[in-house]
Amino acid sequence: MSQTTIFDELESQVRSYCRNWPVTLATAAGSTVTTEDGTEYLDFFAGAGVMNYGHNDPDLTEALVDYLRSGAVVHSLDLHTVAKREFLTSFRDHVLRPRNLDHKVMFPGPTGTNSVESALKLARKVTGRQHILSFTNAFHGMTLGSLSVTGNSMKRQGAGLPLTNTSKIPYDNYFEGATEDFLWLERVLADSGSGVDLPAAIIVETVQGEGGLNVARPEWLRALADLCKAHEILLIVDDVQAGVGRTGTYFSFEEAGIVPDIVCLSKALSGYGLPLALTLIRPELDQWEPGEHNGTFRGHNPAFVTGAAALKKFWADDAFQLEVRERAAELHEGLEKIASGYPDAVVKGRGLLAGIEFPDKGAATRIAASAFGKGLLVETSGPENEVLKTMPPLTITSGELQRGLGILREAAAEVFGR
Repeated sequence: MSQTTIFDELESQVRSYCRNWPVTLATAAGSTVTTEDGTEYLDFFAGAGVMNYGHNDPDLTEALVDYLRSGAVVHSLDLHTVAKREFLTSFRDHVLRPRNLDHKVMFPGPTGTNSVESALKLARKVTGRQHILSFTNAFHGMTLGSLSVTGNSMKRQGAGLPLTNTSKIPYDNYFEGATEDFLWLERVLADSGSGVDLPAAIIVETVQGEGGLNVARPEWLRALADLCKAHEILLIVDDVQAGVGRTGTYFSFEEAGIVPDIVCLSKALSGYGLPLALTLIRPELDQWEPGEHNGTFRGHNPAFVTGAAALKKFWADDAFQLEVRERAAELHEGLEKIASGYPDAVVKGRGLLAGIEFPDKGAATRIAASAFGKGLLVETSGPENEVLKTMPPLTITSGELQRGLGILREAAAEVFGR
């Protein structure tokens, strides 16, 4: 019997990543994952952004093992625990206070879509309005509310019913500079005869990770924040994939100098691959009634433990951010060199969330498959999977990064017959 027979026998057809990488993983360390037969793969995927600090960081492992062996509480709903207190204290001291943020912290459930759902729900509750605006090519999650503000048609069709009370507006550079940004939106919001209802909120990703590595310029984000403020619309930043250091700062919106009303975080938040999400809320918006939004897995104490350990290790000073920016510069330089060899290939993204869009829409998929055969995990992005997307651990070494870029260079040459 094949070692993968049980997956085909029992698992749903909905599974996807294992179809591109048909191996059985057994162990992992840093930027490397190893299959059960001992084959090693350099990881430029990082669990879709979950493993920002690499696999099985030894300090986080030690903190987790010590906690579990101590007999401490693992599950606690939203009860007070020592682990939660330590996480909240660390998050306040290493993330919120250094950035002059006074947001309340809500634990909405274990995943990014839980955070988005709570943000949409709260925005509607606070404003008394129903409509939400989101952007072309956005991705915010797979539950119904999150799907309603997602742009990808294939994912939206999976809902099985109309996704209402939302509208899509053009993301930065959607018209390739041909139309002034927000011109239409400003006009209809100011015109009482436009027939367009004032929305409760606008939700945005500063980098559209799943949508094709589209990047919003700082000036565009500032204009969006100003528009929201002028019309008393709440601004929600979905930082589930681009946050927690992925773009070089803890939050991806720091470069723009804006302060969102609500921020959604998950993926890399626990630092260890354990499920954890939070929703940051400006204090005056924290108008929930006790129990009005709840869930069984809001307080995962092992995730609090590793999350606190990660904050202390990586965010107590600026050293880690500087290292991430150095690696990001190396990544972009390497991607530019690869792209320069192919007409009209374009490097996209920010920080360690970057890739190459090729004119041949199928090239990225073929390059990713070739790279897998050479020992590299890398995925694609965009509505037609037209972007080769790299997302290595933030802790990757310069040597590992160059090795991965070398594999991508070889894979691209193989695909294009060079």
